[in-house]
Amino acid sequence: MTTKHFAKKKWGQNFLADTNLLKRIVRTIDPQPTDNVLEIGPGEGALTELLLPAVGNLTAIEIDPRLVEFLENRDDLRDCHFIHGDVLGLELSELPIPTPVRVMGNIPYNITSPILFWLIEQRQYWTAAFLMTQREVAERLTGKVGTKAYGRLTVMIGAFLEVKYCFTIPPTVFQPRPRVDSAFIALRKLDQPLVPDEKFKQFEKIVGVAFSQRRKMLRNSLAGFQLSARGLENIELTRRPETLTTEEFVSLIP
Repeated sequence: MTTKHFAKKKWGQNFLADTNLLKRIVRTIDPQPTDNVLEIGPGEGALTELLLPAVGNLTAIEIDPRLVEFLENRDDLRDCHFIHGDVLGLELSELPIPTPVRVMGNIPYNITSPILFWLIEQRQYWTAAFLMTQREVAERLTGKVGTKAYGRLTVMIGAFLEVKYCFTIPPTVFQPRPRVDSAFIALRKLDQPLVPDEKFKQFEKIVGVAFSQRRKMLRNSLAGFQLSARGLENIELTRRPETLTTEEFVSLIP
């Protein structure tokens, strides 16, 4: 499969160009006729053309106006609704298809974290999400306590979402080829978020400061914070942040 457009670096474009990988992605997503799907960054439509016949409704958002025009002129994609814009400015409740949706994205790697937090903010409007990310980010999202990969992003996302590392994707399946390995991940919302919305900012500050000084003991890095008595009863502040579970960090919120 060859691509027809020049990828633009400013939008982090790397087009999927491997038929076997595209089919593997579809098998992993397991689209159903009743699904309403939002595709982020359809590119030239390589995945779109496989998803469209398999789902009930498909909307795709693309930031590149050249690609939107190209996609809208494809006869085989007439039933897909294309939106020109930035996904981070999109409200899922305003989509031209019913919600909740399933989300699929080959996203620019430099906005992975903002998209994850965007999904958290709008979690009532989606049921499952599948993203292609940089392999290093996927490893951080699924990092285990006490490992180098475990950090701020692991804890922040883990308070709201369960992340599954599905498979690794080599650079050779993209045009142009990125300089790093990629990964395909699946996201599921926790039945009950570990952090109430009104305490999110406090949680974010505690976790952020702790991991910004990850070699320091918590009693030093969090010295300026008021912490909950319950958390202080159960957590030794001589510990370092990478030894605390997400639940333990949550328990420190006053």
